[in-house]
Amino acid sequence: MKELKVKPDIILVDALRGINTLGIPYKSIIKGDALCYSIASASIIAKVTRDRIMLQYDKMYPEYGFAKHKGYGTSAHIEAIKKYGPCPIHRRSFLKNIISI
Repeated sequence: MKELKVKPDIILVDALRGINTLGIPYKSIIKGDALCYSIASASIIAKVTRDRIMLQYDKMYPEYGFAKHKGYGTSAHIEAIKKYGPCPIHRRSFLKNIISI
């Protein structure tokens, strides 16, 4: 946000608290994506961006099938983790319910 030419007066977020907004005030809105067009739009952009990143990760780690499940906890994804172990992009918080870490 340091690179923004115009600093926002407030940041609207979908149900997050305790985030670093570099000193800009924020408002956490429960179900914000259903109540606020700005949050809904940001959510769509984030999802599309994440899906594109997962396609790139699929090329790096094809055994996990990221192109198909986009990193969500499908049975195929969980089975791949159990078979191959976690790869560097797997979050520890995601893995704790699947394998011993």
